[in-house]
Amino acid sequence: MLNNPTLVVVTDRNDLDNQLYSTFVKSKGRSGKGLLRQTPKQAETRKELKSLLSVESGGIVFTTMQKFEPEQNETTMSALTERKNVIVMADEAHRTQYGFNAKYDDKGEGIKYGYAKYLRDALPNATFVGFTGTPVASTDKNTQMVFGNYIDVYDMTQAVADGSTVKIYYESRIIPLNLPQNLDLDEAYNDITEDQEEDVKQRLKSKWSRIEALAGAKPRVEALAKDIIQHFETRQQAMKGKGMIVTMSRRIAVDLYDEIIRLKPEWHSDDDDKGVIKVVMTGSSSDPTSFQRHIGPKKRRNLLEKRMKDMNDELQLVIVRDMWLTGFDVPSMHTMYIDKPMKGHNLMQAIARVNRVFKDKPGGLIVDYVGIAESLKEALKEYTESDQAQTAIDTDKAVELMLLKYDVIQDMLYNLDYSKFNSEKKSERYYAISDTMDYVIGLGEDERQRFIKTVTELGKAFALCATEPTAQELNDEIAFFKAVKAGLVKLLQPPKEGKTRKTPAEVEAEINQLVSQSVVTEDVIDVYQTLGLEQPDLSILSDDFLKDVEGLKQKNVAVELLNRLLKGQVKSLMKTNATVSKRFSEMLGNSINKYNSRSIETSKVIEELIQLAKDIKQEQQRGNELGLNSDEIAFYDALASHETAKEAMGDKELRAIAHELTKTVKENMGVDWSKRDSAKAKMRVAVRRLLKKYGYPPDLQKMAVEQVVEQAELMASNQ
Repeated sequence: MLNNPTLVVVTDRNDLDNQLYSTFVKSKGRSGKGLLRQTPKQAETRKELKSLLSVESGGIVFTTMQKFEPEQNETTMSALTERKNVIVMADEAHRTQYGFNAKYDDKGEGIKYGYAKYLRDALPNATFVGFTGTPVASTDKNTQMVFGNYIDVYDMTQAVADGSTVKIYYESRIIPLNLPQNLDLDEAYNDITEDQEEDVKQRLKSKWSRIEALAGAKPRVEALAKDIIQHFETRQQAMKGKGMIVTMSRRIAVDLYDEIIRLKPEWHSDDDDKGVIKVVMTGSSSDPTSFQRHIGPKKRRNLLEKRMKDMNDELQLVIVRDMWLTGFDVPSMHTMYIDKPMKGHNLMQAIARVNRVFKDKPGGLIVDYVGIAESLKEALKEYTESDQAQTAIDTDKAVELMLLKYDVIQDMLYNLDYSKFNSEKKSERYYAISDTMDYVIGLGEDERQRFIKTVTELGKAFALCATEPTAQELNDEIAFFKAVKAGLVKLLQPPKEGKTRKTPAEVEAEINQLVSQSVVTEDVIDVYQTLGLEQPDLSILSDDFLKDVEGLKQKNVAVELLNRLLKGQVKSLMKTNATVSKRFSEMLGNSINKYNSRSIETSKVIEELIQLAKDIKQEQQRGNELGLNSDEIAFYDALASHETAKEAMGDKELRAIAHELTKTVKENMGVDWSKRDSAKAKMRVAVRRLLKKYGYPPDLQKMAVEQVVEQAELMASNQ
């Protein structure tokens, strides 16, 4: 038994420690207990850490690795506690959790060890559990050697299957470095992979500096800037989001920024809270003048981080060297441009920036300018076999999927000529959309849904490979299919009444209506405009509008349009008159069933629907003709729905009952009366007494009472 254990959460950075601590504290909830049932503590000093570890009742303690270094002039770490019920949770276990072997410090400070030994000396009887997304297995750093075998593996493939992340795709757009024969990129990388760029003297002497000079050569930077602009703009047309550019050095980052804004001056701004592109890096006043506008305090980086995470902010691209390659979470980031040699867990950490789930984002894309494909394969050897097969899928796979979905659409539209979808004439483009909508509707409900589903999948596949030549060839046609799909989705939705919040389906439909300018317009699809109709008043369908609908050559569209509009009117009637709305709903359903079963011609169905529209319009005027208000006419219809009662009593008597019934019902409406059985029973008694008073047919009274109470409940719900 653990007997009130102490859980020690260890990280290697203060900001990460604060982040995790805040997350745990929030889990307490309003009650102050929540999942943890206690308040976590944060150890700011070693003394405070030792004090918290001495609490026998246990607890949750947050601290950093730096608390486990020996005191100055000492080579060993003394124990902070001998307790056996201490559990250490080491986050980012691949980073600083190494160093059992002794090393002699060349500065004359004697023998030193790594944090792995110091941590275990400080907590000799503790149990250690490591968490990492990028395990390391090199000669001197091996995550499993430190923490033991894996307890559980939640790999990237499973995360994609669960919907926690999206797939990562790979695209090669290498711009050659033209290396001299005596320079090998991989060898040079291995030589200095752990060095920091700020160590200028060492860097200038290394092979890396020569490679960096070639990578940052003016012609290459110019080519890189031009390609990134073109590629990113194409990506943004297919899928709005954010992007990141990773360079080999701060100098290249600055030069690349200058070249990009030379080509796209409108992307630049001197203000940190404005501009489409920014460089994120650290530095000092001793750095070159050209660096200074990109160097700022942490406040600047926090502002840029906030802007990147805001989907509606104009900041879309950032250029980095090392910043934000780990722990930076922007779900809308869909593209990373890599122009820096990276390997192992550093590479895997970096590419994970684009695998976050965001709305309909189908996947993230890694664009390789320097040749990291082999490094990626090597890094994946540390992961599961399924990850090796699924991570960084080549965009050729996305092209294959796109062509497969395209072929399905082609098969569905085999007998339709939609060749004028790309016509210079706006009217012909509209007709192509409406004719295709009509054709798809005519295929039946199942095929219509298959078309919508396939176009959605086609659009997602296209978004992943939009910059590929094959995808560009189909760009306009795919945009046309999206326009047809958008028209169908909008047509088949019930009309909105007033300014209501958009449903997810409405938002999705409007997003998909933003199609290529060469196909339709930059505006969202207007179904009525596409069909050449005036926007109708949804409360009153005019005779002129109904006549125009009847004259449409797209008969299937006409049926669906009338069905949509009439459903809206019946739904509106339901709020005030249950009896009439049920009758009209049945009539509408019968007509649509005949259309779906093809038992009568489409033109006949249109005639029935137009007559129904006229009947509904006339119904809206009937109360005035009878001298009854909206509440009274509703009760009148409930009583007159039985033909024998109408014949026995006549209109005049029924109007009198309806008038008094409205008054009686309102008098018996208390607060939440419809939710209390006793109040509803009292309402039934009052209604039954009134019906007897006027001599309503006894055999119909029970049914009439229930209809009146139902209408009364409807009246109450709308007050």
